[in-house]
Amino acid sequence: MAQGLDQLLATLRDSMARIGQTAQTLAGAAEELTMVSQQMGGNAEAASHKATVASSTADQVSANVEAVATATEEMGASIREIALNAAEGAKVVASAVTMAQSANTTVRKLGESSAGIGNIIKVITSIAEQTHLLALNATIEAARAGEAGKGFAVVANEVKELAKETAKATEEIGRKIEAIQMDTGSAVDAIGGISTIINQINDIQITIASAVEQQTATTNEIGRSVSEAARGSAEIAQNITNVAQATQSTLGSANDVHMASSEMARMAAELQQLVDRFRYEPGAFHSGHRPGRGVIRAVT
Repeated sequence: MAQGLDQLLATLRDSMARIGQTAQTLAGAAEELTMVSQQMGGNAEAASHKATVASSTADQVSANVEAVATATEEMGASIREIALNAAEGAKVVASAVTMAQSANTTVRKLGESSAGIGNIIKVITSIAEQTHLLALNATIEAARAGEAGKGFAVVANEVKELAKETAKATEEIGRKIEAIQMDTGSAVDAIGGISTIINQINDIQITIASAVEQQTATTNEIGRSVSEAARGSAEIAQNITNVAQATQSTLGSANDVHMASSEMARMAAELQQLVDRFRYEPGAFHSGHRPGRGVIRAVT
């Protein structure tokens, strides 16, 4: 029986030691878990703050992208209006080119007609000169005829005067025709210059139309890119919001872990107190025991 009691005391002593060690281990684990939960909570709070800042930045980026999209749409509308005006201007220029070519043709025909009139005037001038010579000869012959040629002399003088007036009028018409021909040449040159300028304007209109077409394509591409960027910004903002929510959830879990570790520490301390209430005293006397045997005493 004494041997069995010794074994019981040894087993109880060993159990108490193990319980004490377990309580110490539990207390250490609780302390370490508390530190981890505090660190996790701090990291979660920092992540939450950064997520909030990132969310605000993402919202600002999204607003900026939307503003760019609006500006791009307005620019596209302006470019379309410019394209319409350029096309209308090209039509006007084409019409002006046609009218200038028609006017040039008309003026050239007028120049040709003036040249033809000049040739006719030369013929009339030649006839007037010949008529004047004939009238002069007739006057001379009438003077030779004496009294019999007086009537013929009067007619010859009239013919001579008419020839002079015809020559004078023809000369005046010739000068007018020459002036018309000079003015016609100037008009032809001016219309040619205008046609050249109109052709240059037409080339510029074509260049503008081509540039507007390219700009329209570029603007459409920018619009598509901005739309994709807007969608991407919205997705980023949503993801950041999800991260913030997950961070808040992590923070809550960290608080739960901290509470659990505190509870573990409390339980470890209570367990250690229970173990400390019993103390093993080797060789002590107790009623019912022989001297030399150890006794476990309860400490009050």
